[in-house]
Amino acid sequence: MSKDTSPSVHIMRSPLGRARGLGAAKHGSAHWWAERATSVALLPLSLYFVVSVLILKGADHAAMAAYMAEPWNAVLFLLLIATMFSHVSMGLQVVVEDYVRDDAKRLLTLLVIKGAVWFLALAAAVSVLKLAFS
Repeated sequence: MSKDTSPSVHIMRSPLGRARGLGAAKHGSAHWWAERATSVALLPLSLYFVVSVLILKGADHAAMAAYMAEPWNAVLFLLLIATMFSHVSMGLQVVVEDYVRDDAKRLLTLLVIKGAVWFLALAAAVSVLKLAFS
């Protein structure tokens, strides 16, 4: 039989971390992949947004409403909103978790950020839907 010589996770932890039982929260890789997936999705969606802005430069409300009344335009704008605000939320969460040490302040900051992101995303989505159905 061969003996496994790979280092144990316990060896890689600090003594204080072993005493407290602290370690990975087991959600880091899923969060990391979600951030990367939203980044990749934002590339074509952002390009679409820039092209749309250039097409609609100087357009009045009626032209903008007609543009958004096209189903694909409304759907792509809604996808952009969902992806962008999700990406922003995840990124800010990582920053807060890395730099805010006090648990109560961290929780409060995360709740405020999540609430603001949801509010702004909802406001943007309502704006798109209002234009699309006007």
